Amino acid sequence: MTISIHGLPVSRGVAIGRAVLVASSPMDVAHYFIQPHEVESEIARARAARDSVIEELYRLQESISHMGPKEAPHELSALLDVHLMLLQDDELIRGVKGWVADRLYNAEWALTAQLEVISRQFDEMEDAYLRERKADLEQIVERVLRAMRGVASPITVPLQRNVRRPSQPDLLLGDTVDVPLVLVAQDLSPADMLHFKHSVFAGFVTDVGGKTSHTAIVARSMDIPAVVGARNCSQLVRQDDWVIIDGDAGVVIVDPSPIILAEYGFKKRQRELERGRLSRLLHTPSVTLDGEKVQLLANIEMPEDASGALQAGALGVGLFRSEFLFMGRRGHLPNEEEQFQAYKRAVDGMQGLPVTIRTVDVGADKPLDQGVHDAAHLNPALGLRAIRWSLADPAMFLTQLRAILRAAAFGQVNLLVPMLAHASEIHQTLAHIAQARAMLDKRGQAYGPVQLGAMIEIPAAALTLKLFLKHFDFLSIGTNDLIQYTLAIDRADESVAHLYDPLHPAVLQLVAATIAECRSQGKGVSVCGEMAGDVGLTRLLLGMGLRSFSMHPAQILAVKQEVLRADTTRLAPWAQRVLEAENPALAMASGV
Repeated sequence: MTISIHGLPVSRGVAIGRAVLVASSPMDVAHYFIQPHEVESEIARARAARDSVIEELYRLQESISHMGPKEAPHELSALLDVHLMLLQDDELIRGVKGWVADRLYNAEWALTAQLEVISRQFDEMEDAYLRERKADLEQIVERVLRAMRGVASPITVPLQRNVRRPSQPDLLLGDTVDVPLVLVAQDLSPADMLHFKHSVFAGFVTDVGGKTSHTAIVARSMDIPAVVGARNCSQLVRQDDWVIIDGDAGVVIVDPSPIILAEYGFKKRQRELERGRLSRLLHTPSVTLDGEKVQLLANIEMPEDASGALQAGALGVGLFRSEFLFMGRRGHLPNEEEQFQAYKRAVDGMQGLPVTIRTVDVGADKPLDQGVHDAAHLNPALGLRAIRWSLADPAMFLTQLRAILRAAAFGQVNLLVPMLAHASEIHQTLAHIAQARAMLDKRGQAYGPVQLGAMIEIPAAALTLKLFLKHFDFLSIGTNDLIQYTLAIDRADESVAHLYDPLHPAVLQLVAATIAECRSQGKGVSVCGEMAGDVGLTRLLLGMGLRSFSMHPAQILAVKQEVLRADTTRLAPWAQRVLEAENPALAMASGV
């Protein structure tokens, strides 16, 4: 019987194949008390298991270093780094030792007890990306538990597999015995994903995860159809079932009928043809039909992402989220030299193209000190975050500013400041930048010029643009937060997520006004939020006057295609009608 399971679409495309189920349920853990004289040996047993997992991950990283970017994208190495940092986290290690020494728990019990303590801290975090790091913690703890038992890693699948298709799929998909496989699991860790590279998996689906989970990040970087958050999919699907993964709609179809198979087989072939057509646009200049040049930039998280941005045809980095260098450090922040080297690698990787580095966007729900959650602040999204955090910790802020300025000596660097809203914050930020330059001058250390930019992601900033343009060279509209703050919608709250609307008239008015004011003053302006990579909004943004988009590298060619088909002389009056409409979505549907 055909069943449909709905989840979150995280990587576009269609995959059709036989299901390979991966057992990823937590292992049973024995709970017992040890004798006082066994404390040291029990701690040593936990340490040995942890060290063996660390060695395993280092071996995986070593194997990745010999692969090309298509076989193992840079994101995978970065994700393994996160797991290594979690394994070596002082809080995890100290907690396990405490449970063993103070409570006389056996090592497995102590490890799961500390997992529960840290998991509660992750649950309290407002930021979706950080909440999903809880899954990474659970995965590394499970690996350590397996190491204690001498059990192999959960994914041990064959590199290829020959299975005879049943008669109906034979007729629909071709008479071949090389059957594609789709992976079905409760969850997948970055280390597990390495096995994905060498298999014949056409796509995957997981019970848990979100759009910013590691599995989603890797899937997008590999351009593999994927659905996450499909609830109990791994329980409903049986080994060897025929499965269709619709990465566009976020749907998993189990045991499809011949008619459904034929329909999705056609969709899959259409998608492959479309991908081939888009690839031919790689070296085509991004210019509209009426001759308007449009800059398509990449959003990146790690320095190694720069090469992928170049390969996707990006004309620079519009947003380097520097906070990814700070995450998971548990108080051990990257020092100036480490940051400098990271920013320099990104600059070198872009081969002379501009790199816009955003200062660290952390705070409140994303603390930097030992993962302590500040329960006194009830709404972290409105608390001490982004530039507010940086100004509250001048030493940390100056360290980052010096590193960015030093990297600017090696290429074109733009410095972007998030979440500014007050004149006092602007003046303090500029003073810190001047102080960072003075400190480098005193050292006699080389640094380069930077263009200064501010993010417009708070309505107060969008309504006081003249103040911002007086002090900054360019503005970047962070639509994700601008929508959240304009509509008073917590994106992490599923009960109100349906109200999160980029086409709300108030949001569109703020975006349009920001673009218009920047253009009137001859200042640069870009959109770096999710709206920039949404091809359904490309024409509207072009009609508003936007000429610089920054997005995930995988979205660049699809947006470029929309740009090449656009005529801004026709789009401008249409966009104005959409802005004046009570229902912009309906006005857009009526056509240009």
